[in-house]
Amino acid sequence: MQIKKVLVVGATGKVGSEIAKKLISQGYFVRGTTKDKKLLNLKEKNFEYVYLDLETMEGLKEAFQDTDRAFFLSPAGYLDQYKLLSPLIREAKNKNLEKVVLMSVMGVNLIESSPLRRAEVELENSGLNYNIIRPNWFMQNFNTFWIQGIIKSNKILLPAGDAKVSFIDARDISDVATILLTSNIHNNKAFDLTDPPLRK
Repeated sequence: MQIKKVLVVGATGKVGSEIAKKLISQGYFVRGTTKDKKLLNLKEKNFEYVYLDLETMEGLKEAFQDTDRAFFLSPAGYLDQYKLLSPLIREAKNKNLEKVVLMSVMGVNLIESSPLRRAEVELENSGLNYNIIRPNWFMQNFNTFWIQGIIKSNKILLPAGDAKVSFIDARDISDVATILLTSNIHNNKAFDLTDPPLRK
């Protein structure tokens, strides 16, 4: 049987790197995208880095070469995620991929005009088999984005007002994404993802 190839956008990140590991352990070949050209020379069993710049789309067609399935996300720090994700979705449609899993954000489906929701809708209307996952805050943010506030003021500072918020481990997100990438039983559904509440 021919080894399936999966394109993982953001393969050096918290979620993408875990997805890559899990897919490789299950016998898939992973093509992980990167903008770091030094990584392109690294070769491992059933894994290779491919160059893709989401801002300019340099390397887009090459990244999709010989791929069967794909995982997409938009990197943090961009206001118009639709601009980054739409070309990926269009190329996936051009290549007639078997399946696309898109990582979005919890609650984005409540604002139809938001860039991420526009990307979700484009994928939903693409004719491709897809899943959308919408995780909430990453648990890993406690020792990255929020660490200074914790150290200086013993507080976790979030733009949430008085609302209750949930957290999820990036490894749990990658577990769900891997299951959806490697099966078709939940095709064309979206899932909000969060871990159970911490209990005392």
